[in-house]
Amino acid sequence: MREETSVVVDRGRFQDAVTPWEDEAWRAAAVGWVEGELTARGLRPAGEWRVRLRPWSVLVRLPVPGRGAVWFKANPPAGAFEGALTAALSRWVPQHVLEPLAVDADRGWSLLPDGGRLLRDVLDRETTGPALWEELLRQYAAMQHALTSRVPEIERLGVPYLPVTTLPDVLDRLDDTPLRPEERAGLGGVRPRVKEWCEELAAVGVPDSLDHVDLHDGQLFHPAPGGFTFFDWGDAVVSHPFCSLTVPARRALERYGPRVLPRLRDAYLEPWTGAGRSTAELRRAVVLAWRLSALSRAGAYGRLFPGTSGAAAAQVAGEGARCLLELLDDPPW
Repeated sequence: MREETSVVVDRGRFQDAVTPWEDEAWRAAAVGWVEGELTARGLRPAGEWRVRLRPWSVLVRLPVPGRGAVWFKANPPAGAFEGALTAALSRWVPQHVLEPLAVDADRGWSLLPDGGRLLRDVLDRETTGPALWEELLRQYAAMQHALTSRVPEIERLGVPYLPVTTLPDVLDRLDDTPLRPEERAGLGGVRPRVKEWCEELAAVGVPDSLDHVDLHDGQLFHPAPGGFTFFDWGDAVVSHPFCSLTVPARRALERYGPRVLPRLRDAYLEPWTGAGRSTAELRRAVVLAWRLSALSRAGAYGRLFPGTSGAAAAQVAGEGARCLLELLDDPPW
C-alpha cells in the first residue's frame, strides 16, 4: 500500500475489537499479498481503500480500474476454511458462487471479485415480490442437493461437521453463554426435547450438506434477473441442509407476512422431493430444522479473532445468546 493511499476504517459497533489489522507486520504482509496477486493479473488498486473491521473478519474494498473493485477478506482461525471452501464451490457449483481471484488457505485470506448488486440493495430500490424469494431458495436448495456427494471433501477443507444427532452436544458446549437464570432454566427444560427433535429429523433421511448458517439478504448478490450468487461462507457448517431455511424465511416473513411461508417452504423443498420421502415428512422436517438451526447460528458467534475481549466480546456473546434462545420459540409453520 503506497503511502499516499487513502484508507477509511469502519469498526461499526465494535470500537474496541481486536483484529490482525492493528498488527503492523500482519497488515504489511496482507497488503503485500493483495498487491502481488493483483499485479500477477495485470491489475492495480487505485483510490480509497475501505477497511471494515469486526471481531470475526477483516474486509477491505479496493477500487481497481476496469473492474470496479476487489475484496480482501481475512478470517479468524475457526473460519479460516472460507477461502478454500469458496474456491472449491467455484469448481463444483460455479453458477451459484464467486470464483476467488486468489486464496491463501494457510493464513485464511481470500481475494474476491465484486459480485454486483446485493439483494438487500435490490429490495430497497425496486418493487419485488415473494416469487424472487421462491426462486433464490429453489436455487440455493438445488446447490445444497448437488453438494451432498461432496460432504467428505467439504469436511477435509476444515468446515465443521455437525450431524443432526450431535446437536444436543452443541447445546451442552454452549453452556457458558451469558443468560439470565430463567433463560438458562428454560433451555435446560427443553434439552430432552432437543434430543427427540434431532432423532426425528435424522429419521427423515435427508442427507447432510453445506449449511450457510446466515443466509440473509446481505449475504447474496442478485446481479441479474433470475440470478443469485451466494457468498460469505465463514459461518458455514456441514449439517442438516434444512437448517439454512430459517434465516431467509424470516427476512421474507418480515416483508410479506406469514402467508408467504408455505410458498417459500415448498419452493425450497422441490429439489429434495422423491427418494421415498413424502411431502408431509419433508414439511415436518422443515419445522424441526427451524428450531434446531438456532444451535449452529449460536455456535458461529464463537468464531472470533484471538484476543477478542471487553465490550466487543460481550456484544457478540449477547447476540449468540439471543440465537440460542430461539430454541424456545414455536416455528411459524
